[in-house]
Amino acid sequence: MNVPWGRTLDAYLDALAAERGLAKNSIDAYRRDLRRLGEDLEDAGCDLRTAEIQDLQKHLRKLRKHGLSPRSVARALASCRGFYAYLIEDRQREDNPSIHLQAPKTWRQLPKVLSETQIDDLLAAPDLAKALGVRDKAMLELLYASGLRVSELVGLQLSQMRLDQGFLIAYGKGSKERIVPVGERAESWVGRYQSQVRPSLVAGRHQTVFVNHRGNGMTRQGFWKILKGYGAEVGIRDLSPHVLRHCFASHLLEHGADLRAVQMMLGHADISTTQIYTHIHQQRLKSLYDRFHPRA
Repeated sequence: MNVPWGRTLDAYLDALAAERGLAKNSIDAYRRDLRRLGEDLEDAGCDLRTAEIQDLQKHLRKLRKHGLSPRSVARALASCRGFYAYLIEDRQREDNPSIHLQAPKTWRQLPKVLSETQIDDLLAAPDLAKALGVRDKAMLELLYASGLRVSELVGLQLSQMRLDQGFLIAYGKGSKERIVPVGERAESWVGRYQSQVRPSLVAGRHQTVFVNHRGNGMTRQGFWKILKGYGAEVGIRDLSPHVLRHCFASHLLEHGADLRAVQMMLGHADISTTQIYTHIHQQRLKSLYDRFHPRA
């Protein structure tokens, strides 16, 4: 790189690769961000190595003006901070001019949620005249009734089921245990599957609740494929197991459930993660208002 600051930038990128073991794509992203900054500063008569906070502020404003997304601007700022931290560590300067700059807020995309009518259509899709249709019905009903993660669903063992008492024990992230209520309808279908379908498939070989046609434990990929198939049948695109988890939480809140209770059932460590569903609820209320209020 034939610019005064090019050798310093190359040394920084080499250090990232050697000391932090970053992947090539990550290194390339740092290179693009910092080279763009260096060239912008050079056009303004500055040097990347000696830039001050006001120089960096101008650059970030320019990126936003040119239409870069908040996420891309935030990454560019992170690249700046890392570079100037390296210069301090290498004793090439005493301060980090980017340390007090604020990254633009990135809006979290609201998760996809189906309507209750769509859920009814999906749950009615399996062919109950077939053994595997009963299995699929049980899995769909349980997923929507409990808000389990797909890994928790396919990993369920018989010892975790307490259906006669109306709940099951789930092991979430970090193997954290939680009690999850199960509604009567899901309880009925899972009970029917366990008594009428599962024994002939498994023949006592293991304790996994949900199995494929060979009697082996259902995989996440296998259930995803099944779910997408039923989604296609009823006209629901981009359907995933996590969409049903979102529906579980959103529909509970719409019917008056307490946010803390939903947090516990989902197994969220932080309630701020659960609060995304209140935004969905508010968005739906606003949509209904806009559609039906005469002065909206």
